[in-house]
Amino acid sequence: MATRPYPSYLIYIDSRGEYRWKIEAANGRIIADSGEGYNNYDDCNHAISLVKKTTDVWQTREVTDRRR
Repeated sequence: MATRPYPSYLIYIDSRGEYRWKIEAANGRIIADSGEGYNNYDDCNHAISLVKKTTDVWQTREVTDRRR
């Protein structure tokens, strides 16, 4: 099996025959998914490209009031 980069964007066909995407972390856990099915592969792939574009602008901020 070939090695793949993580996080990995995966496209699959659900039980209704629709395309969906998910993002898998290196530990095998799903960290995001499409939340909806797409009739066309190209539409699903386009949704992934939109997510990839937004990751460049995400910021992590430290929360000062943590609840334990």
